[in-house]
Amino acid sequence: MDQSEATRLLLVDDEAALREPLAEYLARQGFVVEQAASAAEARVHLRDAPPDLVLLDIMMPGEDGLSLCRHLAETQAIPTILLTARGEATDRIVGLEIGADDYVTKPFEPRELVARIRSVLRRAAKGGAPAPAEEEADLVFDGWRLDPLKRKLTDPEGAVVAISSVEFRLLMAFLEHPRQVLDRDRLLDMVQGREAHLFDRAVDNQISRLRRKIEADSRNPTLIQTVWGGGYMLAADVRREPARQG
Repeated sequence: MDQSEATRLLLVDDEAALREPLAEYLARQGFVVEQAASAAEARVHLRDAPPDLVLLDIMMPGEDGLSLCRHLAETQAIPTILLTARGEATDRIVGLEIGADDYVTKPFEPRELVARIRSVLRRAAKGGAPAPAEEEADLVFDGWRLDPLKRKLTDPEGAVVAISSVEFRLLMAFLEHPRQVLDRDRLLDMVQGREAHLFDRAVDNQISRLRRKIEADSRNPTLIQTVWGGGYMLAADVRREPARQG
């Protein structure tokens, strides 16, 4: 089955002249497409029927795309691609830093957007797909527990901690390589993909966000340690345990 056949997209753009023809094109490519003309409409869709991926325009009246992207990164692990007319590097960096998985600059070729969608979906699937023999295993480290299939992170007290799709892939990279130094280039390739090598700040920002969620004191981290001149390392042993039900 083609990867796009079961994929549900939410297209958020206030310009109907762009949004509607693009939605029709994506539907012809086999995607199921819902449309929203504003961040407020998008929030209703996200609450009632969360999609597999969000296509999000930055410049919208009312709440803008960056604000909605930040909300998605903080509350839901849904891959997000920004649609932006802004070509400046600063705007692209901001989008990557707050949790976007990719961006496409307007005007764009629809076929390029489809390629970006499939690339992001492949990265997301790769980041969450353990080996078949390990499908039912949770990853446990320093009292924390990550269910890779459900993308559910639980703290030592049993409370669920929300993580974005980028944070999930970043954490998976560390859990798959415990006590190994991972440099920025390798981490960026794992979690960001396209042109990520241009934005070292992006991975540093995501590391900081992840530390705020799993460290007792993010200013003095003990789990994700900085290795000067080398990168970062998860300073904890990781074991696999049967997945918990519920």
